[in-house]
Amino acid sequence: MSAFKTLDDLGDVAGKVALVRVDLNLPMQDGLVTDATRIRAAVPTINDLCAKGAKVLLLAHFGRPKGERHSQMSLSMVVGAVEKVLGKEVMFVPEITGDVVAQTVGILKGGDVAILENTRFWKGEEANDPELARAIAANADFYVNDAFSAAHRAHATTEGLAHVLPAYAGRSMQAELEALDKALGAPVKPVAAVVGGAKVSSKLDVLKHLVTQVDHLMIGGGMANTFLAAKGVDVGKSLCEHDLLDTATDILANAEASGCTVHLPYEVVVSKEFAANPGSLRTCNVHEVAPDEMILDAGPLAVEALADALKTCRTLVWNGPLGAFEMEPFDAATVSLARTAAALTIEGTLTSVAGGGDTVSALNHAGVAEDFSYISTAGGAFLEWMEGKELPGVAALSA
Repeated sequence: MSAFKTLDDLGDVAGKVALVRVDLNLPMQDGLVTDATRIRAAVPTINDLCAKGAKVLLLAHFGRPKGERHSQMSLSMVVGAVEKVLGKEVMFVPEITGDVVAQTVGILKGGDVAILENTRFWKGEEANDPELARAIAANADFYVNDAFSAAHRAHATTEGLAHVLPAYAGRSMQAELEALDKALGAPVKPVAAVVGGAKVSSKLDVLKHLVTQVDHLMIGGGMANTFLAAKGVDVGKSLCEHDLLDTATDILANAEASGCTVHLPYEVVVSKEFAANPGSLRTCNVHEVAPDEMILDAGPLAVEALADALKTCRTLVWNGPLGAFEMEPFDAATVSLARTAAALTIEGTLTSVAGGGDTVSALNHAGVAEDFSYISTAGGAFLEWMEGKELPGVAALSA
């Protein structure tokens, strides 16, 4: 991983203006924020800068206004929630450039915080317009990116500003990058990856990259059925992308050439219907799936084999559930393996990094999210990192 500056590299910034890119794209209902997780993630950076006496201007996007002002997508709607989490008054500024921002900077004292308007109200944001970046930068002394979740987008406030102001990684960004480096950048081997979810097509690039990076690839969820079918298994009515069997075969061949062991479930939980605790539920060998049955989870013996393999590993990266975990009893494999990973992490023998929406939900469901080494809530940025892609917002910090 390329070197990047952090808040530890800041000199005296008392009275200086910090432009801080954060993620305030928050879930809302009836005009109220329903989950403040993303605000809490930004608190260490904001508090650190305030303690140093900087004037903090928060930059963020909200929704997809496509370069037009929309009252329902104004960041004024989240100010109350930010104040509640920070425990201090926060000023709202309805612009991101120009005299109004300059006047605000003049009013703010060191340690004060203001939120600028939704950056996506300006067309130049998503176009990464250098002129917009310069105009935003004109009212500040330095730039801090603390929004890893938006780092896969080359926008004016996620990438452009890093080229016109001294740029630093915020605490949340720093923690994310350090965790990801431990998972795939410079991991302690052997490395295992758990990749689950419904479709191979949504994670083709992830799978292609991982077989060249990890020692054990554990494939679960609906996508495992496509790989089983590629190996000649009749998967019955199971979710399966039959048009991708050749692709799955190629991935398996590349894994073998790279010395990566691919683990597919040899014992599965099947049912004739996708319903909670169905009467047709049974556990069987993968070669015993009936034409009218569908595979909905990995069986206990298959999970035990995965757990045994995991115990030989020192690093784990996890994305996606092993079965249809949203419905009992098809959550059993995911919960069981997640608890094994958590126990190994607590013992200190495993560094475990997980990410992706379904993954976070599954680990919370298993009651082990707190026990993993690191949980990324970044979604698209986490997936692109797993694909081995360079993230513009990260690359700009190390430029």
